[in-house]
Amino acid sequence: MSQTGFEEGYAVTVAQRDGGWHVAEFEDRFETLGASVQAVRGLRSEGAAFALLNVEEEYLVIVRPGPSRVRVLISDVTMAVDDDFAADICDQAGLEIPEIDPDELDNVDGWADGDFAILEDIGLSEEVLAVLVDDPMADPSATIEAIAEELGFADELDDALQ
Repeated sequence: MSQTGFEEGYAVTVAQRDGGWHVAEFEDRFETLGASVQAVRGLRSEGAAFALLNVEEEYLVIVRPGPSRVRVLISDVTMAVDDDFAADICDQAGLEIPEIDPDELDNVDGWADGDFAILEDIGLSEEVLAVLVDDPMADPSATIEAIAEELGFADELDDALQ
């Protein structure tokens, strides 16, 4: 599959429907978490539904709204130091924004934070997801592809992004 050319990033919703997966790209300017939450809540889904956000090939976010709270996982929480969207995600999820001088960010290895069990009920364990999102050599596209492979919607993702 190997997607390339996503410098602007992309956002997709993923939902279980009719015994399979439905993946669709949606417009997200990466300004607030609300756009992703609204996109997922607007789906007609029989099972799991969530959004995968590739934010300008810098980091990825998994967003899974539930009845009482919105669960999120961000692949690089250090982005919240000088990125308003990442800061909004941390704020909404109750995650601490790292206390790092913005001038020192290039010298700091980023780390994932949030709900690592976000996809566990549909077959992607906390441990496997942690390995996928903590790979410092993988860009967000590659990590999203790996998540899609693990859960069985790689072809649908590929079709949605063409």
